[in-house]
Amino acid sequence: MKTAFITGANKGIGLETAKQLLKEGFRVYLGSRDLASGLEAAGKLRSEGLTDVEAVQIDVTDENSVAAARTEIGKRTAVLDVLINNAGINGGQPPYTALSATHDELTAAFNTNVIGVARVTNVFIDLLRKSPKPRIVNVSTSVASLSLQSNPEWAAYNHAKYAVYAVSKAALNMYTVQLAYALQGTPFKVNSVCPGYTKTDFTGNNGGDVEVAGSRIVKYALIGDDGPTGKFISEETNPQTGEIPW
Repeated sequence: MKTAFITGANKGIGLETAKQLLKEGFRVYLGSRDLASGLEAAGKLRSEGLTDVEAVQIDVTDENSVAAARTEIGKRTAVLDVLINNAGINGGQPPYTALSATHDELTAAFNTNVIGVARVTNVFIDLLRKSPKPRIVNVSTSVASLSLQSNPEWAAYNHAKYAVYAVSKAALNMYTVQLAYALQGTPFKVNSVCPGYTKTDFTGNNGGDVEVAGSRIVKYALIGDDGPTGKFISEETNPQTGEIPW
């Protein structure tokens, strides 16, 4: 049975992604900063007949917490096939502009959205290397595209200036490029994937269906040997090929 670990999976897109991977026959380790919330989410999935799920406490900003999660998962499996770095924070408050962004907001966003991803990836890379087809999906956003953000003709140009969030996710995209490069010549596939503007707590319950968002992430968690690596994907922005400019 294939295995997957998803951070920030106790609700929203992370939880939906877990549900879809369970339906694909995976055993899913559901990462949650608050263990009680994770256990509740896992219980909900089990009540729907999706039983191969286990909640794991993890705070991606805490080295000890990440190490403890690796120990717990390592007791249950010697191989990890999929890592989905989904945990993330907005980091800022309206109006989200570069001039209003505070040092504390930027630090918190980078610690979760960039450093946290690198921290988790580095700790779990040994389990991933044991998979014949390891996949890493870093959950990103189209608003992190430098090309789109600097293009006045982009449809969201005047209302997607979430400075703290966008800056941290742009840095995450660069990490994805660097990670894919470091793993070139191996079976790994590493991509940044935007699930799209989705109706969750994160967006104030505005946007599209969470099922669609989850399916976009799962697609790149399941890509074959001929699939892309080191790419920035937003099927909401580019329905034809999915790939969008950095």
